Amino acid sequence: MMRENRDGALTSQLVRDYQKELQSDAFSRIARNALTRTGINEIAMNRDVVAGMDFTFSHLTKTGEITNQESSGRCWLFAGLNTMRVKAMKKMNLANFELSQSYCFFWDKLEKANYFLENIIETRNEDVHSRLIMWLLLSPLSDGGQWDMFANLISRYGVVPKSVMPETFNSRNSGQMNYLLVLKLRENAMLLRQMHQKGASVKELRSRKQSMLSEIYRMLVTYMDEPPKQFDWQYRDKKDKFHREPKPMTPVEFYNKYVNMKLDERISLINCPTRDKPYHKMYTLQYLGNMVGGKIIRYLNVDIDTLKNTAVRMIRKGEPVWFGCDVGKMLYREGGIMHSRLFEYDKLLGTTFGMDKAQRVDCRESKMTHAMVFTGVNLVKNKPTKWKVENSWGEKGGEKGFYVMSDDWFDEYLYQVVVPKRYLSPRLRRILLEKPIVLKPWDPMGSLAIMY
Repeated sequence: MMRENRDGALTSQLVRDYQKELQSDAFSRIARNALTRTGINEIAMNRDVVAGMDFTFSHLTKTGEITNQESSGRCWLFAGLNTMRVKAMKKMNLANFELSQSYCFFWDKLEKANYFLENIIETRNEDVHSRLIMWLLLSPLSDGGQWDMFANLISRYGVVPKSVMPETFNSRNSGQMNYLLVLKLRENAMLLRQMHQKGASVKELRSRKQSMLSEIYRMLVTYMDEPPKQFDWQYRDKKDKFHREPKPMTPVEFYNKYVNMKLDERISLINCPTRDKPYHKMYTLQYLGNMVGGKIIRYLNVDIDTLKNTAVRMIRKGEPVWFGCDVGKMLYREGGIMHSRLFEYDKLLGTTFGMDKAQRVDCRESKMTHAMVFTGVNLVKNKPTKWKVENSWGEKGGEKGFYVMSDDWFDEYLYQVVVPKRYLSPRLRRILLEKPIVLKPWDPMGSLAIMY
């Protein structure tokens, strides 16, 4: 029997009151009978919403067949390459085409390993139990990333067709590979810190770091094969016309000829309505990146309508749009539907869920968890009502892997779009020149880059 306690403890009398109140609620009994046998999403799904979310859109962009990141956290790479392949398909007159995700994944892992170890050297005087060191050690080599990290990789390493560096078991199923790579990097971090404590210079630490990276490189080649330095390229276009490059190409040469997206001309717009991030300011995150000497993460925080209007303009021009969102919220994966009123949890459970977007971010209830691509929008009187989404989870969900997002879901759970600077107003373009405000490494706006 519970003891009575006047200091805030749960008492037996309170429990009896709860039980009595519940017993008088007939609907609660019905809900309990249902939920003890069936998952809540099956019961709480709003069938009117499902019936109203068809896959017809007023404006569409060109795209290829759906891709599949499988059991890995490479959504940001898939989304980035899916925006780029459209240019290559047009250049080569192809109906479908994929760029190698494994190629970019390899270089991202190696660059992240170097970035992590360099950060360990930089923070060598920090206590090992400090929040910063604990944060760095928490995620030395995740699969996740951000647009600016993607741009860093492409600028340095270029791209290759998927046939040139195809998927391997470990690129598709990265968990075990990540475990052993992280295990090695944490060991390396401790060794570098021990060397510093024994008086080693920064030059000596970096010399040791190079031998550590040699081991990481060997592990990555063993897991995913070695990236090509150059390759032969030939193909047949939609008219069955044969094409062949006269000499082997490097990945950078292939990118420059067949893709050539102006990466420096793109910027990340975010919508984070929390009090600590005023609109019309530039932001970056401390220790968030993948490349020593690469460009830093840069966000311009704006209102949600600016994100929408810019994305609509791009789609009208036939340009797919890279975006980041909290994909798990109000998602019907089998049907490929994202809608803010998809599940009526409140009615079924007899309660309310009333936090707004800013509150959800502040309490870590919501954050960026996935990157995808907009390939269409439905406009009614020039206002978006729903968006076509190219996902990277294979063909099983939605319409052969394409999803549909309601415009109100966009409001609540979408945080980022990547757009060419030319689509911004003169006022916003001027803000891009400002020095960004540096956020803490653990800020929610960095969550997409540390996803496994």
